[in-house]
Amino acid sequence: MTSPAKSTNPLERMLFEVKRTIVGQDVLLERMAVALLSGGHLLVEGVPGLAKTLAVKSLAAAIAGQFQRIQFTPDLVPADLIGTRIYHQHSGEFRTELGPVFANLLLADEINRAPAKVQSALLEVMQEHQVTIGRETFRVPEPFLVMATENPIESEGTYPLPEAQVDRFMMKVVVDYPGGAEEHAIVDRALRPPEPTQAMLTTDDLIRMQARVREVYVDPSIVDYAVRLVTVTRALGNAGLGQLERYVNYGASPRASIALVIGARTLAFLRGRGYVLPHDVVELALDVLRHRIVLSYEALADDVDADTIVTSVLGAVRMPDAVLQDR
Repeated sequence: MTSPAKSTNPLERMLFEVKRTIVGQDVLLERMAVALLSGGHLLVEGVPGLAKTLAVKSLAAAIAGQFQRIQFTPDLVPADLIGTRIYHQHSGEFRTELGPVFANLLLADEINRAPAKVQSALLEVMQEHQVTIGRETFRVPEPFLVMATENPIESEGTYPLPEAQVDRFMMKVVVDYPGGAEEHAIVDRALRPPEPTQAMLTTDDLIRMQARVREVYVDPSIVDYAVRLVTVTRALGNAGLGQLERYVNYGASPRASIALVIGARTLAFLRGRGYVLPHDVVELALDVLRHRIVLSYEALADDVDADTIVTSVLGAVRMPDAVLQDR
């Protein structure tokens, strides 16, 4: 990769700028870039202290757009997110006060610490990029992206997210502990004052790159492969995985098929290709599918997680021989 001084790609310059603050987490940063260029929302899960919030904040600082952070707590109400109508006594009129969701990049920090009624307030804005307050509908600025962090459900004081909301996240990335060398670099950087992150990407740059992503060629066999992967999660027996059927209550929705293809197209663009390969779909499969599979109590009892199911599906579904040329 070229140095940031020589790079002419604004996205590459942005990632270099974020890496000045974040040590490691290469997969997380790449998935953030995929979400940005795909226009999809991202859910990041990991135990406290793994720089989830710092990574999202650094990415937001590297983009010259509107940024808002919401710290989710059990006492939040929907009006704290989307806004509300306030009565002004002097004028005798109701005025609409818009909430913090009206931004280009919204950081929902520890999103699973708020109850379900607050989570439901995000459903409309995540899907339709608009908010309804009273009888009025307000559009959020474009591009619009929600990046949320959450602690594992087993942590004290957390609520499971509603399935309808989880399905609206394009990907769920699980962040693990850093390696020894990475943690040494993290501590070393903590001993020095942090350098401010510079904005390297404008919203206009982002919109232009999103248009270029849509020009990447997707072979019909790639679409067929993504659809077959998703449909097998709903009927595991059709792929010879009948022994796993008792572990899954519900498979992934059609949103998963869309997210797989769009995400693979964006990943191909990031890798400098004008066409999608089956490996692009495979690489994103865990992140796209893990949060969309609803496991049974038997899976919890036998310590079977969604990643195990998805990995088995990838091994059972035949990969296509896609055309390897730029169209």
